[in-house]
Amino acid sequence: MAPNLKDEDFLQADEEIQEPLKPKAVKREYTILYHMVLVLAYLHIAALYGVYLLFTSAKWATVVFNILTFIAGSYGISAGVHRLWSHRAYKAKMPLQILLMLMHTISGQTTVINWARDHRVHHKYCDTDADPYSSVRGLFFSHIGWLMVKRHPECLEKGKEINISDLLQNPVLRFQKKYYSILSPLMVFILPTLIPMYFWNESISNAYHVHLVIVMLGANATFCLNSIAHAFGNKPYDENISATKIVPLSLMSSGEGYHNFHHAFPFDYRSSEFGNDYINFSTHFIDFFARIGWAYDLKITTPEMITNRVKRTGDGTHRSIRSRS
Repeated sequence: MAPNLKDEDFLQADEEIQEPLKPKAVKREYTILYHMVLVLAYLHIAALYGVYLLFTSAKWATVVFNILTFIAGSYGISAGVHRLWSHRAYKAKMPLQILLMLMHTISGQTTVINWARDHRVHHKYCDTDADPYSSVRGLFFSHIGWLMVKRHPECLEKGKEINISDLLQNPVLRFQKKYYSILSPLMVFILPTLIPMYFWNESISNAYHVHLVIVMLGANATFCLNSIAHAFGNKPYDENISATKIVPLSLMSSGEGYHNFHHAFPFDYRSSEFGNDYINFSTHFIDFFARIGWAYDLKITTPEMITNRVKRTGDGTHRSIRSRS
């Protein structure tokens, strides 16, 4: 059973979150990390070749295997590093933590500790120079460009100051961080290539390149939440922040398309007012493990809290406002 949070409980629960500062639209100079440009360019080009192989020569078993891999990685990001570890929106017993850590590792999106630290900085200093993927710096920067340049000094400074003691004390996350140089290539590239080759005689080129399609699709789904979901869409809960509501993104990100709600209420485990929405896959995932006792202390915001926020700061597009007009 998910406990409701009162206004004062919500404010106390999220020690890392504050109202975003007014962004500064100023001209900035960038130090390009050319090795990252080359790596990202290669991965995208190789993934495009994988798309060609996907439709021309890959076996059906390879396609199904990679769809399952994509789903696993998506849950590792959304239900794991995002809702569980970045925002502590619920608690998980050790078996679920291990499962989510492995599913996150499949995605290839750095360690949980690094990912969650950046995300907490993003929420606390959204759209300032401290924000790793500030939307003020343009759609390309917030999508993928932030990985291609050196970080702003303020981002580095605030990243060191952010409280991640809960992550550093977690034995599952410490294990992942310690052995990530082994786990990442093994689970992102080696095993997904060898499994199709060994079990159904897929070619090495098909197995490798088709899996890169999944890796880059998952990465860009996450990137879209930093870019598109801060540039286009409605703001039914808070029109004063850049995060928006773009429901179709939920199909790519396991239910993270209600981004305006998430930034307004970051500690709601559903990342949406509509927790039972059929495309909010991660909420259903968490609910399943709550039923078997592996997930607990699921936090949700009260309807009254949502209504008050909609009336106070919403842009007028919330369904409760439209239904009265």
